[in-house]
Amino acid sequence: MNQQSFTITGNLVDIRKKSIYEAKIEVVSGIIKSITPTGNNEIPSNNFILPGFIDSHVHIESSMLIPSEFARIAVVHGTVATVSDPHEIANVCGMEGVEFMINNGRKVPFKFNFGAPSCVPATIFETAGAALNSDDVKKLLEKDEIKYLSEMMNFPGVLHKDPEVMQKLRAAHTLGKPIDGHAPGLRGDTAKAYIEAGISTDHECFTADEALDKLTNGMKIIIREGSAAKNFEALIDLLEDYPTMMMFCSDDKHPDSLVAGHINQLCARAIAKGIDLFTVLRAACVNPVLHYKLDVGLLFEGDDADFIVTDSLSEFKILKTFIKGQLVAAAGKSFIESVSEEPINQFVCEEISETDLAIPVETYPSQNGLIPVMEALDGQLITNKLWLAPTVANGNYISNTENDQLKMVVVNRYSTAPVAKCFIKNFGFKKGAIASSVAHDSHNIVAVGADDKSLMQAINLVIRERGGVSCVDGSNELVLGLPVAGLMSANDGYQVAEAYTAIDAMAKALGSNLQAPFMTLSFMALLVIPHLKLSDKGLFDGDNFSFIPLQA
Repeated sequence: MNQQSFTITGNLVDIRKKSIYEAKIEVVSGIIKSITPTGNNEIPSNNFILPGFIDSHVHIESSMLIPSEFARIAVVHGTVATVSDPHEIANVCGMEGVEFMINNGRKVPFKFNFGAPSCVPATIFETAGAALNSDDVKKLLEKDEIKYLSEMMNFPGVLHKDPEVMQKLRAAHTLGKPIDGHAPGLRGDTAKAYIEAGISTDHECFTADEALDKLTNGMKIIIREGSAAKNFEALIDLLEDYPTMMMFCSDDKHPDSLVAGHINQLCARAIAKGIDLFTVLRAACVNPVLHYKLDVGLLFEGDDADFIVTDSLSEFKILKTFIKGQLVAAAGKSFIESVSEEPINQFVCEEISETDLAIPVETYPSQNGLIPVMEALDGQLITNKLWLAPTVANGNYISNTENDQLKMVVVNRYSTAPVAKCFIKNFGFKKGAIASSVAHDSHNIVAVGADDKSLMQAINLVIRERGGVSCVDGSNELVLGLPVAGLMSANDGYQVAEAYTAIDAMAKALGSNLQAPFMTLSFMALLVIPHLKLSDKGLFDGDNFSFIPLQA
């Protein structure tokens, strides 16, 4: 069925008319030529045709898969398109990285809709591999395949009218392309000012009150449920009151999680909560197309034949997925073929020693005998800032597994530099360490461990691979190499997911109760999310947007 004429019959789910009726759909050269109600009562009750699902905000790089492999898996779950922010690879490889994503995505029958990264680097308080200025962003926005300005994380720059930020916003407005937001915790007059700058969405709300505040000021809210950040439960009850202003997204989704399901899972969960079917499908299928002006069919005559067939309007098990008339998946099997890709990367880093990881007492912030400690929160990107008693040995602060106060470090992967260090709670390791070159947004190497030897081993495993995720437990070690920008593998997506599942299980066996230790770790260097984070340059207070001084 590759771009050929065919007809398909089933119970058509008409979201616009809020009706379900038996129909025959005629497809010619990938376009829906006609939709004819049949009313013959011969169509099985477990055969429903509806528009394909759209992930309204996702960083493909977080799946550890290149776009073509992401697509191979996503179509099995009925996803036909994504709104994709390539700022992860842009932080590593700049414009070349964005072009890599676009070009690879073109090689498969899937509708990637990329944005122009607005904040590369995310802040001036970290070392990234590249920078995109307002001229670069304008050049990207002028491309037809760039649909929007990606999340504007620099909300202080918006509020204070930073000239470079304003130029990026003006470029998007001039070209008629929407602007995605990123403003966790922003409310009241500051949120209103941020929205009035023309920023139209936010996927960072973690309470219903925050989302409601933004909705009432005209901002659209994207309900996020990824591998680390999970906001579905907090926000889903707002959907019925704001059916035209909400969408679904994963934001960051690891490969094992993608194999398990995608936007179809959020639809099933929303239906289970008693939310109206058509309201749910509007958020999953229609609102993204209208907001971002996507070239994705919505089951109307003249549309691209982008639709799915499911056996249930409650579980959303996908029987078939069509993209522009091409059958790309059926019965859990993807028909998209893998493509070969030459990796691009930027990785200049020497192996470290245990002495590089020491924290002499006089070099770390303290206050009345207490030190600042980051507290990771399961299912959230925000962290807490705690002041706790340290553990000291031979004049150095060290990890303490008994009170779950572990050392975390960030290693600059773009040049040889001193290692940044801090302490973190809630990883729960009793032994060993994990490390990763997936560390939003600059993607230096981030690691957490129970002792310096394990930390050194885990970090050096990543360095030898020129990017990847690793785990050591004292006697065993595993590493999953990510040679594409230190973020992705070009290998078969299902094999990458299997390898990741193994290393994730090993990390949890160290003692962690986190749902996704590696995904949580990847956000511990993300300075634009409060409250306490660590960059390669030092310990950072996200509330004051400044480094914590030695005498805090």
